Amino acid sequence: MSDMDKWRAVAAATGESDRSAAESGVRLAYRTAGLAEPERIIWAGSPLAGVELARALDAGRSVRDEVRTYPWAEERRRVHDALGPAGWAEHWSATGARLWDTGRALADRIRTGVVEALAGKPAEAARIRTVLLDAVLGQHDAAWLAAFDGRSERLAGLTEVALHAGWWWPYERAVVICERPSELHRDEAGRLDRGDGPALAYPDGFALYAWRGMPVPAEFLGELASLTPDRIRDEANAELRRVMLEYYGYDRYLNESGAEPVHRDESGVLWRIPLRQDEDIAMVEVVNSTPEPDGTHRTYWLRVPPTTRTARQGVAWTFGLEAAEYEPIRQT
Repeated sequence: MSDMDKWRAVAAATGESDRSAAESGVRLAYRTAGLAEPERIIWAGSPLAGVELARALDAGRSVRDEVRTYPWAEERRRVHDALGPAGWAEHWSATGARLWDTGRALADRIRTGVVEALAGKPAEAARIRTVLLDAVLGQHDAAWLAAFDGRSERLAGLTEVALHAGWWWPYERAVVICERPSELHRDEAGRLDRGDGPALAYPDGFALYAWRGMPVPAEFLGELASLTPDRIRDEANAELRRVMLEYYGYDRYLNESGAEPVHRDESGVLWRIPLRQDEDIAMVEVVNSTPEPDGTHRTYWLRVPPTTRTARQGVAWTFGLEAAEYEPIRQT
């Protein structure tokens, strides 16, 4: 397994944490930072439970800067100076950059889910976000830790925790540390995605639901298997309606909703789906000129901008062209 494969697996790891190894990593991180080891290490079932414990804990000030922020900044400066600006950029591109966007998006989604679950008022949400900023992200720090793998004894404790546990809150006298998720489901783009249950779940029941990256209510997923064109049309929430259409299939919706084509030409057929309190959805139906092995011709549906007025304009747009510039090769 390559170093990047290892860190990719760390970021996506599910299942029971190795508590002994993680706690050893915590103590090492404190010693490396020049701090006394914490008197207590308290385990939580999820980041949500971690926030609740951290808020109730009387353990002194947060030492996140000493344990995580300052060592990271110093090690980044050291490696940057050793490699030079171009060398650092190349090194980061080959390591941490590959995990950065998906890792940051997942962490942001978890933070949002915790705030939504715990905050009743705006002022309360602000206090919860402050506690979340005190967290070290454990396995979800995989992106930047990948850039220093094997290069830094200074980050050895942080690395050990990341390999074996989830988020953690370091304070002067105690640490709150979370279990890893019990389930994680993502699409090919790395977005949270599941149509029949939580996309991210923790052992204590904290869970996030999503369809192709978009947060959805848990009860919403139960409706997807029994969707009808009328139910889709009646959905008042525009974002949820888009999820319904993606799940149901635009072509199926067109066929079953009695939609009429708005334009035909040699490029295909332009269809339009009017949506309440939302922009129209425009689709071009095109038939592949190359036959399948059984002699049939496959039909494709192309999503195009709602301002599209002709099928030719829509197909040209998919190639980054204006309608007048589009000259498809004619088959003989």
